[in-house]
Amino acid sequence: MNATLQPRAITIALLAMGGEGGGVLADWIVDLGEHNGYFAQTTSVPGVAQRTGATVYYLELFPRDAVPAGQAPVLALAPVPGELDVVVASELMEAGRALQRGLVTPERTTFIASTHRVYSMTERTAMADGRVDADKLLDGARAAAARLVTADFASLAEQAGGPIAPVLYGALAASGALPFTREQFEASIERGGVGVKASLKAFAAGHAAALAPAHEPVAPAPAVALGPRLAPLGERIEREFSAEARDILRHGVLRLADYQDLDYAAAYLDRLRPFKDEGELLQETARHLALWMSYEDAIRVADLKTRRSRFDRVAGEVRLAPAQMLQINEFMHPRVEEIADILPAGLGRWLLHTSWARGALGPFTRKGRVVRTSSLGGYLQLYAIASLRGLRRRSLRYEQEQARIEAWLGQVRRLAATHPSLALEVVRAQRLVKGYGDTHARGWRNFERLMATLPALENDERGAQRLQALARAALADENGRALDAALASS
Repeated sequence: MNATLQPRAITIALLAMGGEGGGVLADWIVDLGEHNGYFAQTTSVPGVAQRTGATVYYLELFPRDAVPAGQAPVLALAPVPGELDVVVASELMEAGRALQRGLVTPERTTFIASTHRVYSMTERTAMADGRVDADKLLDGARAAAARLVTADFASLAEQAGGPIAPVLYGALAASGALPFTREQFEASIERGGVGVKASLKAFAAGHAAALAPAHEPVAPAPAVALGPRLAPLGERIEREFSAEARDILRHGVLRLADYQDLDYAAAYLDRLRPFKDEGELLQETARHLALWMSYEDAIRVADLKTRRSRFDRVAGEVRLAPAQMLQINEFMHPRVEEIADILPAGLGRWLLHTSWARGALGPFTRKGRVVRTSSLGGYLQLYAIASLRGLRRRSLRYEQEQARIEAWLGQVRRLAATHPSLALEVVRAQRLVKGYGDTHARGWRNFERLMATLPALENDERGAQRLQALARAALADENGRALDAALASS
């Protein structure tokens, strides 16, 4: 007995964030189906996302010639896990959400996903590096889909000067998942009548990217160039340090010369010389030392906010037109401690320990204020603070941080000979010390609590693993409960 195959709808889910043109993409697909012999239906479910409002668009296309005259098919209003022919994700985390919902299956689904990232609030506000591992997301996508089509479609959209929707539409056309020709896809864009030329250009870029080889060899990153001004330090790195650590050291030198000056970058290399033969310990110490030596104070924050490169970046992000004006408002809330930090050490200590002086500053620090750095007055306020960089070495914060850095390096040097794995975890514990204000104070308190456990950990064969676990606990929450529990159980 021969079974007759029943016609079924083509099912498509689009996952996009606000401003990416997901609605336009859905409309193009509906138009594509309706002009080429299909019933088409689209629904959308907006979400209150942690970024810019993620929306799931669901479409079904059903062949007209499979429906008796005068009738219409009953089409679903929402995607059903395991029943999707095509899933399109505008960003890698949205691809992860599609996997989590079970929308992608290896028996059926063509999965089209952009590999760029727009970080969620939980990733941005994590006390450590809270970013989701992109490689794991891609591995999961490969395992879950019948066919995976990926590229950095957002970069292609940026090059085309428009949203990502037409780029994804081009990738969809190239995937062959829908029974339409490229010309039919392009015709739906033309019928839209808005931004046709730019959309077709972006469509072509997405189409070409989807047809490119899936695994192209990745060229090694070029070595960091230090330039003539830093050339002597570059020569010193080549002469004194192993090849494995040189790239990290060049990055550190660049960062610290930009943060302070050439002498400060040279002092960075001086501090690392005792570890020049220590392999992984050298690399980790070099990375964390560069971060600690470029600690964030009001001078650094003001410097970064008044740089021409920042204004150019913001203008590019908002796609500033030549006839438009750019206004940037900075919310600033300095505490008395941040003011004392950038004063000469003696004056800063006096301020912190003199109640009437602290009280006099109260009205200026009790509430935050908005500084418009795109105005002359606002810019000059921050520029004046940034210009204090030459006096930083005399500041209270500099005195404190350098003493803390030396104590930390002293512990690492001491442990390297007898407890190398524990020394490595002491280096990595530096990631607790970051930021400024309350963030820095909280991180420093946690770091001190970890360092206080070192005498006991040195006599424990699992000391390195225990310190690693304590560091994870310190980064688990802001109130310190996880660290309290970890210390109580150790």
